[in-house]
Amino acid sequence: MSVFRAIVFSAVLAGVVAGTVTTAMQMVGTVPLIQRAEVYEKKADAVPAPAGHDHGNHQQAAAAHDHGGEWEPEEGLQRNAFTAGANILTAIGFALLLGGIFALRGRPVDWREGLFWGLGGFVVFVAAPGLGLPPEVPGMPVADLTLRQTWWIGTAGATAAGLSLLVFRKASWAALLGLGLIVLPHLIGAPQAPAGHTEVPESLSHGFVVTVVVTGLISWALLGVLTSIAYGRISRA
Repeated sequence: MSVFRAIVFSAVLAGVVAGTVTTAMQMVGTVPLIQRAEVYEKKADAVPAPAGHDHGNHQQAAAAHDHGGEWEPEEGLQRNAFTAGANILTAIGFALLLGGIFALRGRPVDWREGLFWGLGGFVVFVAAPGLGLPPEVPGMPVADLTLRQTWWIGTAGATAAGLSLLVFRKASWAALLGLGLIVLPHLIGAPQAPAGHTEVPESLSHGFVVTVVVTGLISWALLGVLTSIAYGRISRA
């Protein structure tokens, strides 16, 4: 029970801090870019359908977009509060995973090793999936959601398994298998977005990708360090 308590308490502490820092970085970096992209998206939705276009389908799509029953938080405090809550809960979930790994290690984990695990999480959950499915701002054409989710989960799982073989197995077969697992999802290829025009400038989309990746790198590094420190202190106590 003491080990379980140490995992949970350390995950909550690290997750609250890391999630709050992530939210602050998003408020400065990604949120302004999303708001700018939403302006282009609304302009594109307001453009009348071209001649010969199926107006009935266009009106139905517009109605579904505006009144599709999907609840969205209001701009300002409500949206920011939900963003912060989602970031904190996500960080706690990943910190629970890290804490479980630290417990299985069966020995003290210092902040340097915690940083290593945090960077590993960044590679698995941000870098590897982002190579095929880079973050997209509103208004960009995207592939089918189910296909994207399936490829993302498969890529994260294959990357995690491949890195584990490379790090914890010293045999040559493990290295070859690990590299193969890491490369396999990219050989298969991520679902491609349908061809279509977008009003979002390429510079805005590129800036969003860079900002998301940098935010993810800092967040994962911080989460690994904080979880290792919290778990070490709580487990000793």
